[in-house]
Amino acid sequence: MSCAYHHPTSAQAEPSLDSYASFIALANAQAEPQRLLWVFAKAELPNGYTESQHQHYLAGQGGALEPVLCVDKLPEEVADFATLVAESLETGVDWDIAFVASMAGRAGIAPNSDEAIQPLRLMLNKIQSGIIAEFLTFDKHGELVSLS
Repeated sequence: MSCAYHHPTSAQAEPSLDSYASFIALANAQAEPQRLLWVFAKAELPNGYTESQHQHYLAGQGGALEPVLCVDKLPEEVADFATLVAESLETGVDWDIAFVASMAGRAGIAPNSDEAIQPLRLMLNKIQSGIIAEFLTFDKHGELVSLS
């Protein structure tokens, strides 16, 4: 998650990021309100794929992730993953993986959608370039996914 996070004092427990619910809780616990940046991607075979890549892809274990949809939301707008999935279904765009990052607000005010345009473009460019380590990733079931 790319939002700022203050280090807990010794009396505070380090928050666990192990689910969508804990991600939303962490976003809501930030010192400044957050805007979540979502990029949805579809797994596709890369250009010039090998037979091995094709077999892995058919087994659901590979492919290139191509961004197909992006949106920005406040944490309260997508408090549960089912809401996010339902909204994405309304677009008619199929996706396999959701990348997410966040932007911190200022002076107690969350960033607006206009302020999210450029960071979303940067996020899209990074994903298309394969620079994905800084983003959290979720599958269609809201499970955290580790991409290697």
